[in-house]
Order: sequence, then C-alpha cells, then structure tokens
Amino acid sequence: MKSIFIVIIVMLIALGGCSQHMDNPFLQEFDTPHGVPSFDDIRTEHYMPAFQAGMEQEKAEIAAIIDNTEPPTFENTIEAYEYSGETLRRARMVFTNMTSANTSSEIQEIARESAPMISKHRDDIMLNPELFERVRAVYEQKDELDLNQEQQQLLTETYKSFVRGGANLPEDKQERFREINERLSVHTLQFSDNVLAENNRFELLLETEDDLAGLPESVIASAADAAQEAGYEDTWLITLHVPSAMPFLQYSSRRDLRETVKRGFISKGNNDDEYDNKEIIKEIVALRLERANLLGYETHAHYILEENMAQNPEGVSQLIDQLWVPALRNAKQERDMLQEMVDREGGGFELKSWDWRYYAEKVRADRYDLDEEMIRAYFPLESAKDGVFGVINKLWGLEFIERDDIPKYHEEVYVYEVREADESFIGILYLDFHPRPGKRGGAWMSSFRKQSRTPEGDMITPVITTVYNFSRATADTPALLTYEELTTFFHELGHALHGLLSDCQYNSLSGTAVPRDFVELPSQVMENWAAEPEVLKMFARHYQTGEVIPDDLIDRIRRSAQFNQGFATTEYLASAFLDMDYHTLTDGVVDDVNAFEENTRNAIDLIPEIEFRHRSTYFNHIFAGGYSAGYYSYIWAEVLDADAFQAFKETSLFDEETAAAFRTHILERGGTDDAMKLYKDFRGREPEIQPLLDRRGLN
Repeated sequence: MKSIFIVIIVMLIALGGCSQHMDNPFLQEFDTPHGVPSFDDIRTEHYMPAFQAGMEQEKAEIAAIIDNTEPPTFENTIEAYEYSGETLRRARMVFTNMTSANTSSEIQEIARESAPMISKHRDDIMLNPELFERVRAVYEQKDELDLNQEQQQLLTETYKSFVRGGANLPEDKQERFREINERLSVHTLQFSDNVLAENNRFELLLETEDDLAGLPESVIASAADAAQEAGYEDTWLITLHVPSAMPFLQYSSRRDLRETVKRGFISKGNNDDEYDNKEIIKEIVALRLERANLLGYETHAHYILEENMAQNPEGVSQLIDQLWVPALRNAKQERDMLQEMVDREGGGFELKSWDWRYYAEKVRADRYDLDEEMIRAYFPLESAKDGVFGVINKLWGLEFIERDDIPKYHEEVYVYEVREADESFIGILYLDFHPRPGKRGGAWMSSFRKQSRTPEGDMITPVITTVYNFSRATADTPALLTYEELTTFFHELGHALHGLLSDCQYNSLSGTAVPRDFVELPSQVMENWAAEPEVLKMFARHYQTGEVIPDDLIDRIRRSAQFNQGFATTEYLASAFLDMDYHTLTDGVVDDVNAFEENTRNAIDLIPEIEFRHRSTYFNHIFAGGYSAGYYSYIWAEVLDADAFQAFKETSLFDEETAAAFRTHILERGGTDDAMKLYKDFRGREPEIQPLLDRRGLN
C-alpha cells in the first residue's frame, strides 16, 4: 500500500502543486474509524483531481505489468491487474454513490465531464494489445496452473472481460467500439438526470378540503410538510416521489386529481421538452446493438445474457411466458372485480389505470377488513429496524451497533458497526431512509468499499450502504412503513448481507459481483421472514399504544397476500417484456418510442387498465442502471428465493444449520464459482418453480 502512495506523490509532483493535491482526502488513507470515506473533509472539487490522479496511477501500474520482462504468470499479470487502480476505484465508488443518493448540480456536471474521460481510460486498458497478450498467455496455460477455485474464476473472468471489452477486435473496429462506449456513458447519465428532474419538478397543490377527500391523516400531514418545505403556505403538496404519489393514488376519492398524478407519473421523460428521454432511448438501443454486433453477438440481449444464469433470450422467454398466462388471467379477474365495485357504487365509468390502486384498496378493505393505514400503525421505522436486525441476529448472530462518531454524507443517515457474535468486526453499514431532491427514487444497496484481501491476505472490511425512499415522520406521527416498504427494508438488508458477509480474496469477485439474475436471491429471500407471524410478533407494535400486532391482523395480512397479485405480476412482467423487446432488436431502429411501447403492449395483450411498471422514458433500470436485458432477474431470482426459503420451512424458521449453509455457499462466496453450482451446493439440487407459483397464487 505504501508503494502505491509513493507512486501517487511522484505523479502529483509532476502534475504540480503536491501539497495542494495531498489535501485531497482521496489521495491519502482515510483517517477515520475503520477507514470509511472521510465525508467531513470530502468536497466537490476533490473528485476530478482524484479521478485524474487515479487514472495516472493505474496507467503506471498497467505499464509496469506490460514492461515486466518475466514471462506472464498468474501473479505478475492477473493478480497485478486485479490489484491495480485502487485510487480511482475508491474515488469512483464514493462519487457514484453520491450521484444517486446525494447529488447536486455541481456533482451532475462533474459526472457529465468525467464520464467520457473515464470511459476512454477504461477502453485504453481493455484495448491495450500488449496487456491482453499477457492475459491471454496466462489464460492459455490455465489447465496447467495450480490454481484454487477463486483464482481459476478470476483468471477466466479477467480474460472474458478483455474479450467482451473488445480486445480481439481489429484496430478500426476498436475505434468505433471506443466511440460507442463514450456515447453510452453520456447518454445513460443524461437519462437518469432527466428522470430525477422530472420527479422534482411535478407539483400538485391541494388547496381546499375537498381536494383532500379520502386521504388519511398521515397522507395529509405528509403533504402539508412537503408544501411547507417547498415554501407554500396553507396548502398541501403531492409530488411524483413514491411515498407521496402512491398513497395519493391509493386513497384519494378525487378521481380527477388521481388522473393528474397518474398521468404525471407515467409521462416522466415523455413531455417533448428539455427532460425528454425518447431520443436518448433511440440512441442507447442502437448503440448497444452495434456494440454487440461488433463483438459477434446477434443482439444486445445475447451479449448480456451470456454472463447470466438464463444464458440466452430463449431462457428468459421460457420463464416469463410461463408466468404471463396465469398472471394476466388473474389480472383480468381482478379488473372485473374492481369494475363491479365501481358499478355498485354508481360510478358510471370504466376503470382506468388511475383508478386501480384506489379501488383495490377499497376491495381489500371490504374483503379482508384491512387497509394500509391499519397495517402501518404497527410498523414504526425504528421498530422495523429492530425487527430486521433481530432476524439477522437470530439467523447469523450478527450485532448492529449504532455509531455517531463515524462520518456520513448526509445528516439523516444512520451508521452501524456490524459484528459477529464473538464481537469480531465485520464491516460498516449506512442506512439512508427518506426522499430528498438530490436522491433518485427507489431503493438500493451499494458499497463505499467492497470486501477483499490484500496480496498478503489481510482482510479489507466492507463499507456498505442501503438507500430508501420511505415516508417521513410528521408532526404527530413517527415514520410509519407500509407493508411493501417493510419488505423493501428486508430486501435491501439482504443485499447488504451479501456485501457484509463476503469472504473472498479478490475485489472483482466479492460480494454482489455475481450474475444479474442471481444477485437478487439474497435480497428476495430475506423478504420471506417479514411475512412470518413469529417474526412480526418480535417487533410489530402499535406506535401509539405499544400493542403487539394481534393474531387476527396477521391472519388478515396473510390471507390477503395473494390479493392483487395478478396486477403486481402483470405490471412487472410487462416491463420485463418491454426490456427484452428493446434489446432483442436485430436492426437497432426505434422510429417512435411510444409506438414501440404500444406494439409491446399489443403483442402481450396487456389490458389498458394496467400500465407498465416502468414505461420506457423513466425505465432507469435498463437505460441508466445495470439491468438492460436483465429486468426479468427479479422474477428469476424469486424462483430461487421461494425454493431457498422452503429449505427453512422444511426445518425451522431460524434453523442454524440451514442459515449456516446459506451463508457458506451463497453469502460468503460472491462470484467465485458458477451461480447454479453455488445454489446446488446450498440446496442439494436445482431450484423448482412450484414454490413461486404457490406464493403468488398463479397455479
């Protein structure tokens, strides 16, 4: 490690102003507890110099590999490459997290400026013929080398990354490959920025008591707080952020206002203005196909899926086609049921997409004597946190100790030290719960530092973050979670465990560095515990009375679990079809994004009362995230998680042996072996789909 910083100092002297640059927190060890990022010292102006210094460092390290006069070996080529670029990596990991969780106009500008620069730097490495020759020379010896499983995997994945990164292309095609990567880096960033801008600019002001009709007190209080924060007096504000928009669609009896909110939501990025994403989508789709063709793949989906468990588009189609028929059948039955209620109440209109959540909530209340507000009262955020931590403790003995002396990137963030039952240190966990203008929508897990080991074998502990958009507390109530938000909490902590409990040598294989359709297994399996009566009674207490959630309410929640699953499954699968349609194109031409989307709707017979969960122009997963040709992954992983949870149901909910096996074969292993092999090592067989069908009522 010392030698790396000596190299950096030499480079900075060459750049000029060494003392100025050494004030940059990224260019020295973080002097913080457990080496977390020194957020108290990091300023926006530190990022670009850190990127530049990091790239220079990595160039020097790559040159040293190439200039080595010794024959290529695993140690002097593959491991040397694996351990290169640490400064750039640490700066990029912090910066990338900030672009999602705490961005600003300054950070967005740096992102736009640095994206093509870093894309070029990465291509300079992947397309370096001398480096690739050394990598290939080691790879061709792989059967003669005495490597352990993780080393074999690193060698294979390193070689494949160069091939998939264009190293085998002739020089003229490499130039075009570079251009494509640079343009994609800019387009995907702009797409995400546009969606965030759309979320932030929509405002529906409710100015009269009539505008509030049907809304529970908690929604009204949140809307009042939002209005006050936005500078409005004596009014209520509804935005497109999920904790605001979805409860409004669920409860507002003002059909005209529901339509306004729904149309605003599904029109994000599709308003023919400065935030419009349609032309960007056309470019992204065409460029991705061209890149795949350059590499010899029929479509972008073939290129992506080669690395996933599904392996090819046919594997994806086999799964989603199998689920689509029963899901759509159930959705049509649910539509008819909701229309019956509209008619029974004398509505005099045909059900539309902005009516679905409202009438589904009414039917659920009528059928199960259950409504979301009743449930939320038992899920204060603090209690839910105790619940998910308690489940993890019972399964794996982990302890979460809150730390108020560790730097954090925003005052609302919580920081926890995670320890084993024997008090040995595991890693750091950040929790970021509520929406802000600088935070994109949704929920996710990421890393500020991944688990790995030094070349000498010393443990580098992980620094993990999970980010949410849960409803805030109001003047009269603490932050209360919906049942869906509760399962989201469990879900993201499952991802966090995948990062925290990783026990790998190499950074590029550790934690969540697994196939896209396998990465959701640890997260989705955790959701199962949130539905268990034994677990709910551990933490679910009424925020006013302290009453433990009653058995009758748990029973009603469980009996209603399959209610509206036709809708939920159909809107999700529709977006999975849309994703695959874009990325199985063979000509790359999308003349009209809205027409393309309508063609997908017609091809799958999606009923007009249900919208795609993500319409094209705000489909961040596939046009700004890592899920292109991979949105199906959630349902693929649900097959795995439903089957995996059966292993606990066949023994006991907190069976120590089963939990230990899941940790040993899944959570600790990262991407060090074939994903299906890891699953079979845990389960003893391949997964079966029946548990998923049973859970969703799709038999």
